[in-house]
Amino acid sequence: MKNEKGMKIPEMRKKLEFRIKINIWRILLFFVFLILFLPFVLSLIELGKTSTNVDISQALNDIKEGKITEVLVQDEKLVLNYADGSTKFSVKEPSESFSELLSREGIEPSKVKYKVVDQSLSKTVVDILATILPVILFAVIFLFIIKAQNRAAGDIFSFGKSRARLFAKGKQNVTFADVAGVDDAKKELEEVVDFLKSPEKYRKIGARTPKGVLLFGPSGVGKTLLARAVAGEAGVPFFSMAGSEFMEMLVGVGASRVRDLFAQAKAAAPSIIFIDEIDAIGRQRGRGFIGGHDEREQTLNQILVEMDGFTPNDNVVVIAATNRGDLLDPALLRPGRFDRRVVLDMPDKEGREAILKIHARGKKFSVRVDWGKIADRTVGFSGADLENMLNEAAILAARANRKGIELEDLEEAATKVKLGPAKKKLQSEEDKKITAYHEAGHAVVSYFLPKMDPVERISIVARGMSLGHTLIPPAADRTHETRSRLLSQITAMLGGRAAEKIVFNEMTSGAANDIDKATSIARAMVVEFGMSDLGPLNLGPQYDVSEFGKMEWYEPANISPSMQEKVDLEIKKIVDSCYQEALKIVRTKRKKLDAVVEELLRKETLTRDEFEKILKGE
Repeated sequence: MKNEKGMKIPEMRKKLEFRIKINIWRILLFFVFLILFLPFVLSLIELGKTSTNVDISQALNDIKEGKITEVLVQDEKLVLNYADGSTKFSVKEPSESFSELLSREGIEPSKVKYKVVDQSLSKTVVDILATILPVILFAVIFLFIIKAQNRAAGDIFSFGKSRARLFAKGKQNVTFADVAGVDDAKKELEEVVDFLKSPEKYRKIGARTPKGVLLFGPSGVGKTLLARAVAGEAGVPFFSMAGSEFMEMLVGVGASRVRDLFAQAKAAAPSIIFIDEIDAIGRQRGRGFIGGHDEREQTLNQILVEMDGFTPNDNVVVIAATNRGDLLDPALLRPGRFDRRVVLDMPDKEGREAILKIHARGKKFSVRVDWGKIADRTVGFSGADLENMLNEAAILAARANRKGIELEDLEEAATKVKLGPAKKKLQSEEDKKITAYHEAGHAVVSYFLPKMDPVERISIVARGMSLGHTLIPPAADRTHETRSRLLSQITAMLGGRAAEKIVFNEMTSGAANDIDKATSIARAMVVEFGMSDLGPLNLGPQYDVSEFGKMEWYEPANISPSMQEKVDLEIKKIVDSCYQEALKIVRTKRKKLDAVVEELLRKETLTRDEFEKILKGE
């Protein structure tokens, strides 16, 4: 039996008993130290009290003169009570009695009121404690060290145990209704859920349960959330473990944990094992520098055996997630292990709209939000980006003491997620003007290019590492890019440099990132896409291609120096022609550029409507 967090009840009981024992030992040690140091503390207190000591000769003189009314004799210590109500202390020789001391000084003992206090018992007790307590203390410390060593030895043997977190049946409250934007992946996994719910239905026909499902896709698209939804829909025990948790400093621990994990899952079958970031242990073998005895490879070998080895593995489905599926070992991907490979992409418009509606639950909005328009505004956002955007919008609304989220909060949150928070960076008037012309150059050139999407926002407010930005999000989700559109993108990127050249007859470092991106696109057109006069040739590095994309291992391009020179010339020709096009647009539209800059310096940020009104002369 297990709790909601996946911890076994006996394990909880053992941990609770261990904590109680630790607390008892701590209390015992506290009392031992208290008893041991109590005499020392008391002696310090007494030492503080005896700060008004008088010499024995002065004390005897005061007795002769009748200043002292009573004397308490505590072994060698004398407590002197004076007639004025004060109390002082003195010390005599331990071997001499107080009466003998008075007689030697010529004082009749019968005329002095004194009382001898017997402290032999207390001294005996203190002496015994001072002898026994150190022995007891050292014995307690010794036992504590022995127990700690025993626990450490037990921990060594527990390294091989699985660290998976178990979510018991019915305790996983995430379902397919909480997942959006990955409809194709959901359909694939619905069949796995049906297998787990009704295995007999498939066995009668002769079908077997899929051994494994690999979820592959970029970060933030919902791989882990989808795995949790499968567990919630199937209503079976769900073992969750990260790939890095298999590895420890001891050799053989990873393989041992794999065996223990599958043993637990088989005992609880039907069940699901979820391994997040499986590329940490599932990378292709033989690519490392350590060799076949690498601990990671031993762990991978054990997973391969457990998933489809000599021992049958029925009613246990392994779901793994990774964003580096191109690095996985081929033996892990063959049928019988990961039978199904589900690719998750960035959500399209309908998917983004559905994701936004899910994450908008529980949030208050001051206006009615058209989620379709928000989905159009957030092309390229993953599910995690959209969730973060709505959370940032709620934070902005709360910070402004508004009762609900406004549209301006959503707009600012989308920009913040994409480019980073706005920074109040002090700039000189010259820098602001250069930044304004640079960003306006991007926007104006883009506006007058036939294949470019509309400019959504222009700003000279610093965000992240940039002093300003021009947002030109795709108007729709595209799969293919045409040559004319790529050339327009390069031209728009060089619009900032063109504006600097025309207006200031200068070049600034602000165009460095634009030039880098423009050159990358031009290079890809020549060496990968075959979009140049060199023809449809792949002139770039030779990659080992898999169904998941390009592998990270490749060979340098096998082309001659003369062909490489032609490649460089083609790249330069593309960039130069686009730059000349940008210069031409800036020259012919200089008045509109100046109007945009004037408004931009006044407002710092222009929306799409404001920008288009300026260019239309409104």
